[in-house]
Amino acid sequence: MGVSGAGKSTIGKLLAKSLDWHFFDADSFHSQANIKKMSNGIPLNDADRIPWLEKILNAIDQCLGENKNAVLACSALKQTYRDYLVRNTKDFKIVYLEGSFNLLVQRLTTRKNHFMKPEMLQSQFDILEEPKQAIIVDAAKSPEEIVNLICKTYKDITALGSKSNPR
Repeated sequence: MGVSGAGKSTIGKLLAKSLDWHFFDADSFHSQANIKKMSNGIPLNDADRIPWLEKILNAIDQCLGENKNAVLACSALKQTYRDYLVRNTKDFKIVYLEGSFNLLVQRLTTRKNHFMKPEMLQSQFDILEEPKQAIIVDAAKSPEEIVNLICKTYKDITALGSKSNPR
């Protein structure tokens, strides 16, 4: 999770590949109306996001129902969004790609063929509620460093969980 330009899609794809898991990009769940709105430089509001979150939740439920592991790249900027999507914390690990405004606006300025405009980044920072329970990674690191750090941290977390709650 994180604001636009943090590297969610890039990291998500690499992480899913390294784990041999499925990958989902939450951007693909946006309606055409939402994409048009963002393409015109208009930030989404909560009402715009509700159907989007419902589609994402359906994909999560399908993966859980089929016992499939997946990586989901999703902004999930507010705690209420994360609470809606993550109902059982034992099945989820949130990774927050944290980056400075200057770094991310620079990335957005050079990014091609994406509906998210650099001038909308401030609106995302304005509503961002940083997670308290997450693996926090510096988005300025290389994608390979980030994926390695996530994998190492995830293994440490699952090791701790299995020691305290053997099955």
